[in-house]
Amino acid sequence: MRITVEYPVSAVGYDPALLAPAGMSRVARAVEEAGLDAIAFTEHPAPSQRWLDAGGHETLDVTAAMSFCAAVTERIRLMSYLLVLPYRNPFLTAKSVATVDVLSGGRATIVAGAGYMKSEFRALGVAFEERNELFDEALEVLRGVWSRNPFGYQGLHFHAGEVAALPRPVQGPAGPPIWVGGNSARARRRAARHQGWSPLLIDENLARTTRTPALTTIGQLSEAVAQAREMAVAEQGEQAFLDVQVQSPHSGWLQRGGSMEEHREHLGLLAGAGVTWFVVQPPGDSVDAAVDGVRRYGELLART
Repeated sequence: MRITVEYPVSAVGYDPALLAPAGMSRVARAVEEAGLDAIAFTEHPAPSQRWLDAGGHETLDVTAAMSFCAAVTERIRLMSYLLVLPYRNPFLTAKSVATVDVLSGGRATIVAGAGYMKSEFRALGVAFEERNELFDEALEVLRGVWSRNPFGYQGLHFHAGEVAALPRPVQGPAGPPIWVGGNSARARRRAARHQGWSPLLIDENLARTTRTPALTTIGQLSEAVAQAREMAVAEQGEQAFLDVQVQSPHSGWLQRGGSMEEHREHLGLLAGAGVTWFVVQPPGDSVDAAVDGVRRYGELLART
C-alpha cells in the first residue's frame, strides 16, 4: 500500500513554523526520505471563522504549496486532497495544475471534490446548488484542455472557443491522474471515468458535516470498492485500473498514538478491501514532531 502524508496544519496547537519555507522543506524532504509516496494539501480558500472555531484548520493555496514542494523534492507525488473544482473557472484550474505537473516533471495527482461548505461557496460567489453540475463540467474541461488543442466548451457560466492552453501537462495523453473524493454512488460513477476514488471511512456525525454518506465498516468499503471497479471496467474496458485512497480514524494514529499491531492489522484489512493508498496525518505541534512522525511511519511500513 502506498502512503499519502496530509500536511500537518490544524487550528489549535500547530506550529506556525510548519508554514515557513524551512519547515515545509524539512517535512517534504522527510516524506521522500522515509520512502513514503505523496504529500497532500487540502483546500479552504475562504472558510468561516465559525468553522475554524469548531475545529477547522488553516490552509495554503493548494497548487502553490504543491509547486513549492516540487522544488524541494524529486520523487514523491504532489497531491491536492482535495481540490474543490466548483470554486473556480475550470480553465484556471487546468492551467494551475498543468503548471505544477510541468515544473515537477509529471508528479501531480488531483483528488477533487464538489465541496460542502455553504458559507465558502457564498464568499466565492458560486452557487452552492450548482456545485454538482459545475464539478462535472470541470472534469470535462480538465481532460479536454489537457488532451486536445485547440479545445472549446460551452459551460454553465462560460463559453470557450478554440482555447490553446499550452504547455500541456507532462503526464499524458490526458494529463495528471484525477481521483474523485466522496462516499456517494455518484462519486464512484465519476471516479470510474477517471483514475481513482478517494472515500472517507467515517461515522454518521462526520458524514453529515461533510455532506457525504457514512461509510462505517471495512466490509461496506470493500463492497463499494468492488462496485467502483466494476463501473471502471464498464466505462474504460477490461484494462481499467482504479486506485482507491482512504482516510480512516487510523489516519490520525501518529497524532494519537496506540497499538502498532492494531494499526498494521487495519492497513492489512484495508488492502484486503482493495485499497491502494492510505492517508496519514503526522503531528503538527512542531516541525521536529512532524518530521519524526513521518520517519517513524516509514520505519513502520518497512517492518510490515
